Amino acid sequence: MSLEALILLVLRISIVLSVFALGLGARFADTLYLFRRPDKLARAFFSMNVLMPLLALLLVFKFDLHPAVKIALVALSVSPVPPIFPKSALEEGGKENYTIGLLVATSVLAIAVIPLAMVIFEKIGGTTMSMRATSVAAIVFAMVLVPLLLGMGARKTVWAKPAAKHVGAAASLLLVLGVLPVLLVESRTIFSLIGNGTLLSLAAFAVAGLIAGYWLGGPEPANRRVLSLATASRHPGLSVAIAQANFPQQKMAVPAVCLYLIISVFLALLLRRFRAQAGADAAGASGRAAA
Repeated sequence: MSLEALILLVLRISIVLSVFALGLGARFADTLYLFRRPDKLARAFFSMNVLMPLLALLLVFKFDLHPAVKIALVALSVSPVPPIFPKSALEEGGKENYTIGLLVATSVLAIAVIPLAMVIFEKIGGTTMSMRATSVAAIVFAMVLVPLLLGMGARKTVWAKPAAKHVGAAASLLLVLGVLPVLLVESRTIFSLIGNGTLLSLAAFAVAGLIAGYWLGGPEPANRRVLSLATASRHPGLSVAIAQANFPQQKMAVPAVCLYLIISVFLALLLRRFRAQAGADAAGASGRAAA
């Protein structure tokens, strides 16, 4: 087995374990949460699958970006949330039902959304594009639905609660072990893409996602934070699959997706730190007023 194949296997195992650990603490009702609430589902869909593709097209046609960056933006704009998204969302104070419901809903809808989006992009851009629903479904079932359902099936066993913590920790460790070699090997290629407005465009895409999700998240602050993070966070595996299916000759598309992930994670961490500081300042001011 080659080093590249080994790294890919480690990443896949990490994702499957992460979703399985999530399932150990989830309820079946959580998976259907958004499907039973059409208003919340519509808000999430509009934020992730309407506004962001429109923004991606605007950036692609209005700015002289590297072709790989253009491909990455289009692919990212129609991809669902990544399987490891719930962990970050729950740490942000997100509700479990909305967070898990969003993971499942965006993953299932992607089976229809991505092929349809490819048809629309082809008509607008004049470039032949396609992504079979079966290809999307294979990724969604293998990386999200099956491990989630297996975890939920084992939820009521006596070992489920202690196992969830250990499985989650193992998943995080494997993720680090898988991602670091990729970043080290591809670092020079990733940073070669910087220039001609690339950083500004990718940052604008991420910030727009954070704002759009928060704006459309509804009246509950927790849901606003979750949808904000979800709209800016996209499934790297599906994004790469879309890029490779339509532009196999463009080898820089994968580094471009990696560059966006770095930027979006950095901005999300900055936002999280800002919220924590704002909360601490508000608590301090409240305490002084009470005294």
